[in-house]
Amino acid sequence: MADRVRAWRPDVPHLREVLHAEFTEHAYPRHTHGDWTVLLIDTGAVSYALDRHPHTAEPTTVTLLPPHVTHDGRSAREGHAFRKRVLYLDETWLPLDAVGPSVDRPTVVRADVAATVRQVHGALAGGDVFEAESELVRVQDLLRQHLRGLAPSTTSDVPLARRLRSLLDEAVTTGVTLEEASRTLDAHPSHLVRSFSHAFGLPPHRYLTGRRVDLARRMLLDGLRPAEVAVAVGFHDQAHLTRHFRAVLGTTPGAFARGSRR
Repeated sequence: MADRVRAWRPDVPHLREVLHAEFTEHAYPRHTHGDWTVLLIDTGAVSYALDRHPHTAEPTTVTLLPPHVTHDGRSAREGHAFRKRVLYLDETWLPLDAVGPSVDRPTVVRADVAATVRQVHGALAGGDVFEAESELVRVQDLLRQHLRGLAPSTTSDVPLARRLRSLLDEAVTTGVTLEEASRTLDAHPSHLVRSFSHAFGLPPHRYLTGRRVDLARRMLLDGLRPAEVAVAVGFHDQAHLTRHFRAVLGTTPGAFARGSRR
């Protein structure tokens, strides 16, 4: 089986690189990164030593490797391939005092962490920067809980959540990044996401997507073509619109438009 590698740099704060790879025989020698590494194994398993201590990364877990700490890696089952997805995040993404705990506990056995990391990759594959940014903030919070042994935060700020909702309502078609909202509202991104989710029962990116789908429905009823509607309401392209339209309404924009004409 030939090795396959795909890497790119998305326009998401703190996210320096994304890597998707499948290897059969390749073994990484001891090396370090200047970034935090969030590793998700899709198939197979990887054996690695972090600071000379042995570990195994498997599909049921997420692995967090700290910056500037030596590690290696190879398939845990000789002759069997492993497929992985990796997020490389700059060294300021987590505080310096998180390095020690991440060396001691690099394996995160929490279904919510794995699910959220997969959400980040799904958003990146679909070109949804705001969703990727929001889900990445949630990953950051969950990993802080893992490293510090903390219970999930219930911090809420309803007035702040309402201000963020107003900001999103003003930018339905143009969009806004979490970093821009953070500067405008003078609040940390993680506090914004937590407060909004607590106040309204869904994260800010999902609220914005719902508003865009609502607007798309009206434009389709007015007779516009799905490709025109996708761009007009702020989606990346027609495929991006279709993915979210089907998720919300259970049908495609084209089928919705044809049904409305009948």
